[in-house]
Amino acid sequence: MSTGPNRILDEFAKLMTDAAGAAQGVRKEMETAFHAQAERWLNNMDVVKREEFEAVREMAVKAREENDALLARIAALEARLDAKDK
Repeated sequence: MSTGPNRILDEFAKLMTDAAGAAQGVRKEMETAFHAQAERWLNNMDVVKREEFEAVREMAVKAREENDALLARIAALEARLDAKDK
């Protein structure tokens, strides 16, 4: 077993290493707790996830395009009917 200043420095280094490990563990625990709390909070607010929003947005864009195409078809059919009636 070493004695004197070397032993003190070794003990101090060990203490600092243990403290750094403990601080890192506390940080990870805090992050986990924060993320869990944030997720609970967002779930209570009925906030939509980004992926769900994007999927619905794509569906709305497609529906609008189909609606525009149908409106064009209706206009063409009405024009043909008007031409037939005259």
